[in-house]
Amino acid sequence: MDVSKVEQQPPHCYAPIPCQHDQNYVVLPFYHPTIRRPSLRIFIISIVVFLLLAALVYLFLPSDPSLKIVRLRLNKLHIHTLPIISIDVSLHLTVKVRNLNVYSMDFRHIDVSLKYRGKRLGKVRSGQGHVRALASSYVDAEMEFNGVRILSDVVYLLQDLARGRVPLGTATVFTGKLGFWFFEFPLKAKMSCEVLVNTNSQTIVRQNCLSEVYIEKKKEAVP
Repeated sequence: MDVSKVEQQPPHCYAPIPCQHDQNYVVLPFYHPTIRRPSLRIFIISIVVFLLLAALVYLFLPSDPSLKIVRLRLNKLHIHTLPIISIDVSLHLTVKVRNLNVYSMDFRHIDVSLKYRGKRLGKVRSGQGHVRALASSYVDAEMEFNGVRILSDVVYLLQDLARGRVPLGTATVFTGKLGFWFFEFPLKAKMSCEVLVNTNSQTIVRQNCLSEVYIEKKKEAVP
C-alpha cells in the first residue's frame, strides 16, 4: 500500500460540519425576521389628531338655529256665535333664536302661524334680524285675528267651550342665511307648539313645543 497516496486524499466531510480545509464557505446562523410594531406614542398621537380634526369639522360645519318660545301671553280669546260661529284670538309671544355656529347669521323673516285642530287661523311675519356668533336674539310677535270662521270644526269648538279649554297650535318657521367670508349657507328651522287655553281665566294652562327635526325622527320611529 502506497502511504503517500493515502496522505494526499482529502479528509472526509460530514454535514452539517463544513470541511475544515475549505475556506470558501461560511456557516451563518438562522435569521428570524423582526416585525416592527407601531409604538404606543404614535398610536396616541394618531388618536389625538383624529379627534382634533373631528372637532374642527363639527365646529365649522353650518347648523340650523335653535328655536324656542320663551314667553307666550294670551291677550284675548272670544267666540262669536251670531250671525256665524267665529273666533277672535290675540296672542303675544317671544321667540328665542339661538345661533349655534361660530359665525354670525341673518334671518330674512320668522313666520308664526296659529292653528285650531290643524286648521290655520292666521299667520304673522317678523322683519329681518341679525344674530351674532354663538349668541341669541329675541323676536316679539303679536298675533291678532278677528272674525276667523270655524265651519268644519264647529262641533269640537262648542265642546271645547263647554269644557272651558281650547287647544291651539303654533308653527314657527325661521328662514335665513349664514355668512362665512364669501360663502353663504341657507338656513331653515321649524318648531311646533301645542297650547291649551283656559277660556274662563284667559290664561295658558299647558304648553308643549317640539322642533321639526324631533318630530320627523319621531314619525320615522313609528312603524
